[in-house]
Amino acid sequence: MFDLVPNLFELDEDLNFELSYEDSKLAGHKFGFNVNTGEAISHTKNTFNCVSHPKFFNSVQDVIMDNREPHELLDAKVKQKKCRNNAWAMVDITLPNVTYRVYTDKHQTDINERIILLHGIDGSCSNVALFGGIDMFCTNGQIRGKYDLVKKKNTSGFNIETFVGELQTAKADFDAHCKMLQSWAETPIKANVRLLLDKIVKSERLSKKMYSLAQQEISKRGKNMYALYSAFTNYSSYADERNGFSLRNTGNDTQAQSMWNREQQVAQWVDSKPFQDLLVA
Repeated sequence: MFDLVPNLFELDEDLNFELSYEDSKLAGHKFGFNVNTGEAISHTKNTFNCVSHPKFFNSVQDVIMDNREPHELLDAKVKQKKCRNNAWAMVDITLPNVTYRVYTDKHQTDINERIILLHGIDGSCSNVALFGGIDMFCTNGQIRGKYDLVKKKNTSGFNIETFVGELQTAKADFDAHCKMLQSWAETPIKANVRLLLDKIVKSERLSKKMYSLAQQEISKRGKNMYALYSAFTNYSSYADERNGFSLRNTGNDTQAQSMWNREQQVAQWVDSKPFQDLLVA
């Protein structure tokens, strides 16, 4: 397979470094250094145990490639994001040749498979592989929530071989994911959308702005649960004048992580009782 299909990605140069450690003056803590630059980029407890970015991302990439057919991997679209002085990194992979069409009573859209890999070497995040999709009509990123997640903390017992071994047996069932989205597209919203958002979002300011997005999606896709979900994923995919949810500029290198936090927030909304109750009503 590896002779037929090139690697999905080569890690960006500023993420492609090894780690070294030195004891800190604070008892039970250590500094982590970027070997390429000699710069200290983390200060963690001695029990913190992680591999380098290249070891993590390349190991997971091997598993992804080994568990998919060559044609599924062709023309993969890969985005690499980083922050916290390159201590936090995300690789976001879309497979355009793995496609499922979702229909509503007003609209249809193609969903491509999406794989998100997260890695932090400063304690900012665990080792994460998460599976979802991309709505190609609006290019919104989708994750369902806790059911799509393989996650291991950077504790003294973390082992990269065990982590990638779990990925082999936890390969995302993309077909099941999309069939679930189709069921949402066929489920009408039997509730007042404004009041429903108040219950799900639990922020008056955010709920009011989300209602505007929801109305836009409903006008295109019909008044169904997939349209509501699409409004959520718009919020987690964009942060500018397109949706009115710009990020506040704090002057810190945290925008990529802030957008990832939005995706996790959306996953919580989807898993919430008010949202789930409408799926079984």
